[in-house]
Amino acid sequence: MRFHIISIFPKILDSYFSESILKRAQEKKIIKIKNYDLRQWTNNKHHTVDDTPYGGGAGMLMKIEPLYLALKQIKKTIKHSNKKKIILLSAAGKTWNQNLAKKFSKLDDIVFICGRYEGVDARIKYFIDEEISIGNYVLTGGELATAVIVDSITRLLPGVLGNKDSLIEESHEEDSVTEYPQYTRPAIFEAENKKYKVPKILQSGNHAQIKDWRDSKKKKIKTSK
Repeated sequence: MRFHIISIFPKILDSYFSESILKRAQEKKIIKIKNYDLRQWTNNKHHTVDDTPYGGGAGMLMKIEPLYLALKQIKKTIKHSNKKKIILLSAAGKTWNQNLAKKFSKLDDIVFICGRYEGVDARIKYFIDEEISIGNYVLTGGELATAVIVDSITRLLPGVLGNKDSLIEESHEEDSVTEYPQYTRPAIFEAENKKYKVPKILQSGNHAQIKDWRDSKKKKIKTSK
């Protein structure tokens, strides 16, 4: 899978993408992450990517022209046009979840537009497939949201996780349900004159009872208002 990221800060995610699971996925050639500097598609010496909004208002908006030119050039490099998505990270977009991560993991190419300032010229809607949000809050730019989406998709791809069974009982595999609590050694942890013990059932070796206990400890996610 290939991830194409359009940003005015193309190196901002380098440290995250060069560590841990995402690093190994790239080394195994399971994924490829390509960063694009939006300023290369500007047409003035200052490489301007923003301007004031028509009708007035606070802040600046990202211009449509450089984004259109960037998308036009990137699409020429994408061979499987029927298995791609162009995404604008937007506070007004569809909320990202595990079901969308599964759906998008079947694609070959995903192009991310990382907005900045007060947003993007609304005419971008004619050149994208989806608007995506990662939650009901505002970020400075779309880069962090892009990293979240890339991470959540990559770990679903075959060969990325060392143990494929890690995906079976993860949080959100059932809609809006978190995984049961888990423990490791020591069986008794002492701190501040208190003892914190691992539940005895998990040390019993009775797999049927352990499964029942785990099922009983799964929690339904509460949506904040």
